[in-house]
Amino acid sequence: PGDTSGLILRRAVDAAKDQSYVLAVSGREGLARALFPLGDAPSKAQVRAEAEARGLPVASKPDSYDICFVADGDTRGFLTRSLGAHEGAMVSPDGEVLGTHQGYFGFTVGQRKGLGLSRPADDGRPRYVIETRPATNEVVVGPEELLSRTTVDGDGLVLLAGPEPLADLPINAASAPNDSPAVGWQEASVQVRAHGRPVPAKVRVDEASGLLNAELNTPLRGIAAGQSLVVYGGADGDQVLAQATVTSARASGRAVA
Repeated sequence: PGDTSGLILRRAVDAAKDQSYVLAVSGREGLARALFPLGDAPSKAQVRAEAEARGLPVASKPDSYDICFVADGDTRGFLTRSLGAHEGAMVSPDGEVLGTHQGYFGFTVGQRKGLGLSRPADDGRPRYVIETRPATNEVVVGPEELLSRTTVDGDGLVLLAGPEPLADLPINAASAPNDSPAVGWQEASVQVRAHGRPVPAKVRVDEASGLLNAELNTPLRGIAAGQSLVVYGGADGDQVLAQATVTSARASGRAVA
């Protein structure tokens, strides 16, 4: 493709079928090779009706919600068969070993059921997966409140903004101390999972690390490393400005001016 500076990725008209979150990683060059003929369609029902009127068999094709290559829906079983079982420890936030598991990859941050623990927490409250640690094959479990995150960082930055903000996003000075009011923060909204709830946030790009930093105005639960962090903004708030891959998420925030 030639000049891609004018390309803009926006949310679909039909919010229920919006794919902008997963498309954000494509970047401008990828989007320059793509067409979205149904982006303005009011609903999938209308698309099906049009397909039926034209005699297309896809009109009655059922929706697909599961991972297409995991036919039985058993994602943990698929991963165990593919990667092999590797026993590891299930630990509390302070490091107490509570049990064992057969691979950290079988657990998702925020998961409550299927932990396989033989005894409840001392206070009787439910336990949730707070963190998975691939390097040590540990799964950290704890109370629900430990899932909340307000500070998120991501690498592999992809900028998709056209003439709108973030094309000229202020870069923060590398020498700015972590505990001082930061400069260059921009108001936006961020989303951390497909069809997840976008929340208002302040974002910036750190000059020293190249990381996309986000400070959420409203805490989100269950943010894990490897998820996609997508920034939305523009006049209507529906334009994808940037994307990065989450490297860390924590509850404590930075000082934001």
